[in-house]
Amino acid sequence: MANRNSNGSNGNDGRPWLAILLIVLVIFVSAGTIFELRPHRIRISVIKPQKQSLSNSITTNGKVEPVYNFEAHAPAAGTVQKVLVKEGTQVKTGQLLMVLDDTKARSDLALAQTRLKAAQAGYATLIAGGNQQQILARQADLQKAISDRDTAERQLEALKRLQQRGAASADEVQAVANRLAHTQADLAQLQAQVRYSPEERARSQSEVADAKASVELAEETVRSCNVRAPFDGTVYFLPARAGAWVNVGDLLLQEADLSQLRVRAFVDEPEIGRLALGQRVNIEWDALAGHVWQGTVATLPSTVVNRGSRVVGEVLCNVDNSEHLLLPSINVTTTIVASSRENTLTVPREAVHEESGRNYIFVVNEHKLQRREIKLGISNLTRVEVLSGISENDTIAVQSYSPSPMSDGIAVKIIENPLQ
Repeated sequence: MANRNSNGSNGNDGRPWLAILLIVLVIFVSAGTIFELRPHRIRISVIKPQKQSLSNSITTNGKVEPVYNFEAHAPAAGTVQKVLVKEGTQVKTGQLLMVLDDTKARSDLALAQTRLKAAQAGYATLIAGGNQQQILARQADLQKAISDRDTAERQLEALKRLQQRGAASADEVQAVANRLAHTQADLAQLQAQVRYSPEERARSQSEVADAKASVELAEETVRSCNVRAPFDGTVYFLPARAGAWVNVGDLLLQEADLSQLRVRAFVDEPEIGRLALGQRVNIEWDALAGHVWQGTVATLPSTVVNRGSRVVGEVLCNVDNSEHLLLPSINVTTTIVASSRENTLTVPREAVHEESGRNYIFVVNEHKLQRREIKLGISNLTRVEVLSGISENDTIAVQSYSPSPMSDGIAVKIIENPLQ
């Protein structure tokens, strides 16, 4: 009896865990039901639209070059006799900068002048009909032809009179008539004879023209041996040294007006359509960090070219370098302001959504999101202009920090710092 009571009591001791499990299950079900019945809200960050100046820009690289630039190259092989300036020297128009040895250039000029005189004399002889001896011979032939014609005419008239009296035969008259015709033909040929052919005249004229060109080239070479400044400016590059040997075409010096520089900017092909004449340009140089030069777009690309791995259009930008801080041939960063707005309504780019080609934004209204279609204007990397659809007083939803995305009509909770 005692053992049976003891076993029954142990069996009852194991049942309470079932009751505990049942209670826990009821609590979880109740909590889930309460959660589902509670209005669903998502956590979002918001902003207010701001009125500010906004610009849409094209940033690229560029190279500085002078508007007025002069490069002196060696006109002939020889030595540099004198260098009269240094790099950085400001020079005036016509000032002598460098002297090259012109001995050979002057010798070439003398030979060219001799050749020209010979060509001109040959042309004059051709137009006159030859030299003096040829002219005298031609005149003698012409005089003889005239005399032969006159003699034949007199003989023919005399024979015709004799024929009328029966003293001359018809054959004799015909023979003299034939001789007269022959002399007349010879005279006509001599009188009509061209003293020179068109080909001869053209060839002679060409020889004169070539000789003149040689003289002009030689004169220019002699002048170029004395290097002079073509305009007021600064000698900014001077590779030649006194006593050095230079070959034809070697660069001797470069001069420019450093107050008038321009930037050749390289704009990628997709951006070319946004360019226009007169657009504002900001120019920066790493060597003078923080200094910004102002300029304007002066020319638009007329073609595109390959530049490394890029396909670009070249844009010339005028720049104010009155301080003479920019230097020719340096690389700069060029920012072309394609468009700009003053005091316009803007929002962050991430607040704008797009669907089927339409732009919209979510506005917070009584703790719920309201979808509004908007019209956009210009934009930059971080903000976009809103032309219509919202006002400055609206609260704009930027981003959801809940698993559920933002949607029209959903309840929201605004959080100040989503990272906490």
